[in-house]
Amino acid sequence: MYSADWCGDCIRSKRLMDELNVAYTIINVDADTAASEKVIKINGGLRSIPVIVFADGSHLTEPSDIDLKAKLTSLGII
Repeated sequence: MYSADWCGDCIRSKRLMDELNVAYTIINVDADTAASEKVIKINGGLRSIPVIVFADGSHLTEPSDIDLKAKLTSLGII
């Protein structure tokens, strides 16, 4: 998950994945310039976070809890 400490949507997505016992890795876009640039590339020029990248190569940007849970379910993660 591309994230930042100050990001409310990031905190919410982390909390949901913690509640669902989903393992994830945080990549802090404030501490890693290359990560910030990757987020901008993924989002077509926008630095929107969180960006959650899945093992199948797909991603979600700023997902609602409902959308994130649906994606995790569709991938068989939960």
